[in-house]
Amino acid sequence: MDRRAAIDALRDNLATAAGARDWDRLCTAVTALAPQLEALGAQGPWSAGEMRALARLRTSHELAATVCRQQQQQIAAKMTELQNNKAGWSAYALDHETELDENLA
Repeated sequence: MDRRAAIDALRDNLATAAGARDWDRLCTAVTALAPQLEALGAQGPWSAGEMRALARLRTSHELAATVCRQQQQQIAAKMTELQNNKAGWSAYALDHETELDENLA
């Protein structure tokens, strides 16, 4: 496989994983990125076409990072909501604990 095709494959894998919110696959793709690019770079200078492919890969990487930040913000908001409602959930559980005991009897 020529280097441009290899770079495009890295980009496609990254973009597909980010688009699907497949965090395991995205983690694997990002972890493999640096070693694979180092190996490709060791083969000699980059051609103009390879540089364009690298620019597309960089854009996909930035988009994947944006998706991760958005997901992190959503999770943080949900965790804050759960924390803010913890007292209410506890009170509800305690209030209905006797109902559960009665239903089990």
